[in-house]
Amino acid sequence: MENGAVKPVIVAIDGPSGTGKSSTSKAVAEQLGLSYLDTGAQYRAITWWMVNSGIDLTDPTAIAAVAGKPEIVSGTDPVKPTITVDGVDVSGPIRTEEVTSKVSAVSAVPEVRTRISELQRTLARAAAHGIVVEGRDIGTTVLPDADLKVFLTASPEARAARRSGELKGADVNATREALVKRDAADSSRKTSPLAKAGDAVEVDTTELTLAQVIECVVTLVEEKRAAK
Repeated sequence: MENGAVKPVIVAIDGPSGTGKSSTSKAVAEQLGLSYLDTGAQYRAITWWMVNSGIDLTDPTAIAAVAGKPEIVSGTDPVKPTITVDGVDVSGPIRTEEVTSKVSAVSAVPEVRTRISELQRTLARAAAHGIVVEGRDIGTTVLPDADLKVFLTASPEARAARRSGELKGADVNATREALVKRDAADSSRKTSPLAKAGDAVEVDTTELTLAQVIECVVTLVEEKRAAK
């Protein structure tokens, strides 16, 4: 590139919930002037739409038939990421327990994954300076050519404690059980399971503070960018 312009860098951050993915991804994007995409919010958004539309979520065929209907738009500013469905702001409603309990079933349907993955690739291609994309199958399926792939892990205990800190009044044991169950569903699904890419850098966040995780990932991104 001319004039020493910085080449766009695409960063994939995967891992199960409660590993600090969202907080880390947003902070890294903000520090490095990159766009940010929470792919989980997109799956939550399509799940919210299906719940509201009265779709039978025990029937994958019914889910597949309407996967293309809702218009999902993600704003990629890390300071204030937004998500709308058919023009309605759903950033609050998609975080309810009702949506959380159903998102694995909806996101396991291949037609849903194809639709949402396409949206994700389009947003990644459009990011002028690059983007941090967080999810469960970004490095393996959605953006296998990402410049940097990071896989965050943490012990189930640490993850449950963090999640119940986020979910007001949640019981740590119940949260831990729900996380383990969701991991099993996400890791065993046939289409784009939660998995670590062979060329991903694994960062175990169990003993690290959020600031340490952010610093670690920022350093990895800067090294990749310098090498481009």
